[in-house]
Amino acid sequence: MGTATAGTNSRTAWRNWAGNVSAQPTRIVTPASVGELQEAVRRAAEQGLRVKAVGTGHSFTAAAATDGVLVRPQALAGIQAVDRAAGTVTVAAGTVLKDLNAALAQEGLSLTNMGDIMEQTVSGATSTGTHGTGRDSASIAAQIRALELVTADGRVLTCSEKENPEVFAAARLGIGALGIVTSLTFAVEPIFLLTAREEPMAFDRVTAEFEQHFAENEHFEFYWFPHTGNCNTKRNNRSQGPAAPPGPVSAWIEDELLSNGLFQAVNSLGRAVPATIPSIARVASRALSARTYTDIPYKVFTSPRRVRFVEMEYALPRERVVEALRELRAVVDRSRLRISFPVEVRTAPADDIPLSTASGRDTAYIAVHMYKGTPYQAYFTAAERIFTELGGRPHWGKVHTRDAEYFARVYPRFAEFTALRDRLDPNRVFGNDYLRRVLGE
Repeated sequence: MGTATAGTNSRTAWRNWAGNVSAQPTRIVTPASVGELQEAVRRAAEQGLRVKAVGTGHSFTAAAATDGVLVRPQALAGIQAVDRAAGTVTVAAGTVLKDLNAALAQEGLSLTNMGDIMEQTVSGATSTGTHGTGRDSASIAAQIRALELVTADGRVLTCSEKENPEVFAAARLGIGALGIVTSLTFAVEPIFLLTAREEPMAFDRVTAEFEQHFAENEHFEFYWFPHTGNCNTKRNNRSQGPAAPPGPVSAWIEDELLSNGLFQAVNSLGRAVPATIPSIARVASRALSARTYTDIPYKVFTSPRRVRFVEMEYALPRERVVEALRELRAVVDRSRLRISFPVEVRTAPADDIPLSTASGRDTAYIAVHMYKGTPYQAYFTAAERIFTELGGRPHWGKVHTRDAEYFARVYPRFAEFTALRDRLDPNRVFGNDYLRRVLGE
């Protein structure tokens, strides 16, 4: 088993993607098999150490931070089984979404919906509730049909609607509190084509017509550029084809030059000279042009994100999202805040996962971002005040200040989850400071 030497800071220090969370585990283990993982959990429990699994560190919260044993599941990767008759694929927990999507495409298969990046491991993405946007299709966790996890006593539990159904219900999105997921079985379907239509639109129009755009499109999202009245909309709908991906030049201009290269430069300038941000935002938001392209799902849903940022995202009842967004705009306009990142709005149908941000209600998401290294507290505090007054639920992997008392109010099935945790991990082998805050003692 690959074990980093305890005490050598350079080898055992861990830091997340955004650089806002770090940890100093006693040791890091990279199990090459489920048996090795079970042994690592048993050994840690015997030594009184806590255990956390970490994916690629794309969460902005300390959900995976530990001073105990940090498990890196990257060696537990790859497709384990494809069942075409059942329409499922089983993958090891450390599989990166990018690799899963590419492997599924080679098999002529696809997930129904995806988030907008695919750098995370499947277990990390589902455990924190990663989602895309969809009128009818929900988060990645909602596409899970079975899972396997190592519990605090080192046993392996196989869970589905038929086997350990109460664990299955909760562990699809467990924030690492119930055990360490070792494999996931997802529903998949024959690969299809999506046509994406990207189009600039005025803030007043897109908010006035929000419900109409939602109803008319399988996947609708938009970005609002603070300090402007400008948005960029994206509608993804299934298509008969033929495939017509963006040409290499236009793809490079949109996805690399504008979305990453120029955006990086603009944010660096904004961080150095905040007063320039509103005028830059007006120019940048007008530089986007309409485009339409058709491709296989993951190439439409996802895009590269090389500019590092810190993010807060809240799930709101869908009927309150326009009200929240208008209030956020008013707050930004009358403040001295300077925001160089667009605000992202997406949707999800209600699902049946106890701690899913869309649990039991049709949902819309508002995500606010700040460039890495820029003070974000004032902006996020103002946004969070708006979102919490409307009963918002924060994304488990993104910056927020809520605690167990708040979650017990906004999640009707919160007590069901904590009771299951008490049964599966009474000694909090999988606990950490973040879980103590959000789930309670």
